Amino acid sequence: MGQDKAKLPYYEIPNYPNTYTAGTVAARMVDGLGFRYYWATEGLTTKDLAHKASESGRTSEETIDHLYGLSQFLRNSVLEDNKDENKEELNFENKRERTLLNFIIVADALRNTDKPLQLADTEIPFWNIINGPISDALWHCGQVVMLRRASGNPFNSKVSVFQGKLRE
Repeated sequence: MGQDKAKLPYYEIPNYPNTYTAGTVAARMVDGLGFRYYWATEGLTTKDLAHKASESGRTSEETIDHLYGLSQFLRNSVLEDNKDENKEELNFENKRERTLLNFIIVADALRNTDKPLQLADTEIPFWNIINGPISDALWHCGQVVMLRRASGNPFNSKVSVFQGKLRE
């Protein structure tokens, strides 16, 4: 299931900006999420995707479906146009790619704004995006890591979430 790492964002976290603004800080949160998602889902097998911790729990693939939905919500809430309105069934690799692209599109939009952050076409405050879909997605990335570990395919030990790249 290997995808071309040069083609997908977040193999490494992007360089940080020189200034702190509301947009650059929010973008960095999404970058951290994208980096974690990239490595939580890198190299998952069919066995990993089917694994779940309990009968009533979600499989890894169901959790990845939810993460894709969160990435769509995030993109569609932050961007006024260029929305992800996909409704068709996607295989794992396509979902993974679309999720990563949603994260980088949102992060780039946030990074490149100098306006106060507000959501497109809604009265919802941007704060709810931080404690809602961004935090929820971080939570679920951790679940994917736990599930892959439980199915016998641990998270790459060379990943440094602190530095945002692979250790040598």
